[in-house]
Amino acid sequence: MIEVEVKARVKDPKLVERSIVALGASPIGIETQADTYYSAPYRDFAKTDEALRIRVQDDKYFLTYKGPKMDTVSKTRREYEVEVNDANCIGDILSSLSFSPVATIVKKRKKYRLGDFIISLDEVRNLGDFMEVEISIRDSKSYEEKVESIFRLFEKLGMNRDESIRKSYLEMILERS
Repeated sequence: MIEVEVKARVKDPKLVERSIVALGASPIGIETQADTYYSAPYRDFAKTDEALRIRVQDDKYFLTYKGPKMDTVSKTRREYEVEVNDANCIGDILSSLSFSPVATIVKKRKKYRLGDFIISLDEVRNLGDFMEVEISIRDSKSYEEKVESIFRLFEKLGMNRDESIRKSYLEMILERS
């Protein structure tokens, strides 16, 4: 699966939320997520632009691998995710294979659906407020078109492409350390 995604910092989350609702987006729900990212013993994920994480989302757990970003304007990348029964066990398995936890990112996420788009308003601990717009596709043939459609949605929300951020929350947290 390819996750086509664009993210931006949000100065006024309530204003953006009102704009999202005014466009006809439907609320999906509110989630609390704690993402623990791991480094590999055999290559530097920061240099290869990859990510491996365990996500605790309310009472569910996910193991996710994200490949390198596919372009220079968005956060589009291949993503493989599987729900797991026990986050601690997966963490122990990764540690046994010499993977090391790097950082944990905690956020409160409000999610909306607008057509094929998932719009997330994130309140990220120690980073602030952000909006992510994403759409999942099966192959890379149409991803550039999807990126442009996300930027058009940004414009409808009063934002422009120059406000987009390609850095992950992990990259931002590590820069602050």
